[in-house]
Amino acid sequence: MENRKKVAFYTLGCKLNFSETSTIARNFQDEGFDRVDFEEVADMYVINTCSVTENADKQFKQVVKKAMKLNNKAFVAAVGCYAQLKPEELAAVDGVDLVLGATEKFKITDYINDLSKNDMGEVHSCEISEADFYVGSYSIGDRTRAFLKVQDGCDYKCTYCTIPLARGISRSDELENVLKNASEISKQNIKEIVLTGVNIGDYGKGEFGNKKHEHTFLELVQELDKVEGIERLRISSIEPNLLKNETIEFVSKSRTFVPHFHIPLQSGSNEILKLMKRRYQREVYTERVNKIREVMPHACIGVDVIVGFPGETDEHFLETYHFLNEMDISYLHVFTYSERDNTEAADMSGVVAANVRSKRSKMLRGLSVKKRRAFYESQLGSNRTVLFESENKEGYIHGFTENYVKVKTPWNPELVNTLHPINLTHIDEDGSVRMEFIEVEV
Repeated sequence: MENRKKVAFYTLGCKLNFSETSTIARNFQDEGFDRVDFEEVADMYVINTCSVTENADKQFKQVVKKAMKLNNKAFVAAVGCYAQLKPEELAAVDGVDLVLGATEKFKITDYINDLSKNDMGEVHSCEISEADFYVGSYSIGDRTRAFLKVQDGCDYKCTYCTIPLARGISRSDELENVLKNASEISKQNIKEIVLTGVNIGDYGKGEFGNKKHEHTFLELVQELDKVEGIERLRISSIEPNLLKNETIEFVSKSRTFVPHFHIPLQSGSNEILKLMKRRYQREVYTERVNKIREVMPHACIGVDVIVGFPGETDEHFLETYHFLNEMDISYLHVFTYSERDNTEAADMSGVVAANVRSKRSKMLRGLSVKKRRAFYESQLGSNRTVLFESENKEGYIHGFTENYVKVKTPWNPELVNTLHPINLTHIDEDGSVRMEFIEVEV
């Protein structure tokens, strides 16, 4: 057994990447590798890359450097979105031996021979039009919740986004396979599954560019709700134009789906939404939020927003700021616009200065803190259920309620990965919520 090779993984980017890294890791274990932590010395390091922001590109180089520090003879492979978009650039990074594009990443073990270092990174990437088949994946054993991939790729043409170039056309897993994966996860004592994909509201499109929907997202949600052994299901992120009222109503009465929605807005200005080629106007967004509040007043609603998009004037930005300020939402994910090669927006006029982008980002981050605080305050005194995480942070264990309130209580290892009814009592100085256990009569 001494000869078993060790492999370590590092994931940059989104939940979808985490689910795929986990699947790739299981493939390695099937091939006789032992998976170790990225902080440990390994024979091979696999980095799953992201290309959503400029920062992800810089992070990649830092991760390679870290791997080389741990073992300068280790074989380093790059997979994922950035590997598809700029394979040569990654291959040229010192220490990188193998770069695999969108269709090759799940066959990574086929490309490995004796793990000896290459003088130059070897590239195997496809034309993105060849990424027309679907590979299901889910994460397991990495944390207390599992990420279950149900869809990949995107047919939308948002002017700032490289994801269609990195992941190809929209395509989905078969419903039977999603249910099988969910059932497998439930048998591993995992209490929560997060549904993930690039554009999950578009669920149902078959392989090979088949535009016909075999099933709808609502049907997926309805069927998953019946899977035995799952305590909680969470929808990761869904476009406002694809989040239908029927889905919102179903979630409000569901056995397992939690009252938490993450809905990308990107801008509160219709003019900017048009420049971005988003498929809705802000009025649709307002309707969705109002519908959620009507049937689930206690729901958590998260928002993605981009600042500094080309053509965004001070007036446009303030329109977004006031729109979000007046909306009953719970938190923001703020992205500072960064130019990406081969996107329409990169050639647009009206470039916003970097310092202005930074200032706008700071303003919206401040608004997010205010919104989260107000949401947490609105939940004080209510009874919720918390799922505890596995980390001991300075003597405390943290967890999340079904509606995504972060709670803390003194560390107790027996609480890890368990669900408990609690009462939310007060907000701590670090912003998380303190709680009391509710005694359950047996």
